Amino acid sequence: MDELLQKGIRRLEWARAHMDVLADVRERLNREQTLKGLRISMALHVEAKTGMLALTLKEAGAQVRLASCNPLSTDDSVSLALNDHYGLETYAKKGESNEEYYSNLNAVLDMKPDFVIDDGADLITLLHTTRQDALSNVKGGNEETTTGVMRLRAMAEEGMLHFPVISVNDAHMKYLFDNRYGTGQSTFDGFMNSTNLLVAGKRLVVAGYGWCGKGIAMRAKGMGANVIITEVDPIRAIEAKMDGFEVMPMINAAPIADIMITATGNKDILRKEHMEVLKDGCV
Repeated sequence: MDELLQKGIRRLEWARAHMDVLADVRERLNREQTLKGLRISMALHVEAKTGMLALTLKEAGAQVRLASCNPLSTDDSVSLALNDHYGLETYAKKGESNEEYYSNLNAVLDMKPDFVIDDGADLITLLHTTRQDALSNVKGGNEETTTGVMRLRAMAEEGMLHFPVISVNDAHMKYLFDNRYGTGQSTFDGFMNSTNLLVAGKRLVVAGYGWCGKGIAMRAKGMGANVIITEVDPIRAIEAKMDGFEVMPMINAAPIADIMITATGNKDILRKEHMEVLKDGCV
C-alpha cells in the first residue's frame, strides 16, 4: 500500500512540475482567494493531471470532492495519494461496479455543491434526476466532452437544465489542442499498451473526422499506417480526402481493416453488418 501511495505522489508531483499554465492559475487563485469556502463536486477521469486540477482548487480554499466519470479509468495510485497524502476527498477506484460508480457520484454530491465539474454529464444528469435535493444550491458547472455537451444541450432545449453550464469542449484550447493532439497521442498509448502491435503497414480505419478523429488519423499516418476515414458529414469527408486519406463507407472499410478506432461520440458506429465482414484478427 505504501508503495502504491508513493507512486501516486510521484505522479501528481510530476504533473505539477509540467503543468505551467495551471501553475499560473494556482498562483492567482491562491493570491485572490476567490474560491475560498465554495463547495465543488467533480466527476473526471481520476489520474495525475485531473488530480492536480482538483488539488489546485483545494489549495485555493475550495472544499472539493472528486469521483471518477468512468468505472474503468481510475489510476488507483493517484486516488490513494489524493485521499491519504493530500487530504482531498476522492471516491474512485479502477473497476467499479455500476452500483459503486453511482454510489461514488452520490457521495460527491452529498456536500450540496456550489459548482460542478463534469466529464460525460453523468454528475449533472444525476442532479436533475435522483439528486434534486442538491440542485437548488448549484450556481453553475462545466462539461468537458463532446458527448456530455450533446446530452446537456438536449436537456437545455427541453427546458430541463436548471443552471448554466460552460462547454469546455468549445474552448479553442480544448478542441484544437487537447482533442487533436492529446487524444491523438493518448489513443495510441492505450492501444500499444493493450495490444503490443505494430501500427506501421496496417490498414487503420478511423470512424469520424472531427477534432479527435483528425488527431488520431494524423498520429496513425505518422507511424506508417494506411489510414482510411469513414465520415457521414460530407464536408468533413472532403476535408479528410484533401488531407490525403482514403474515405469510404464503413461497410466498405470493415472487410479490409486491420485496426478500427471510433471517434464519433455516438453509438452504433460498428454494427452487426460490419462485424460480420471483419477479417479474423481485426482489432
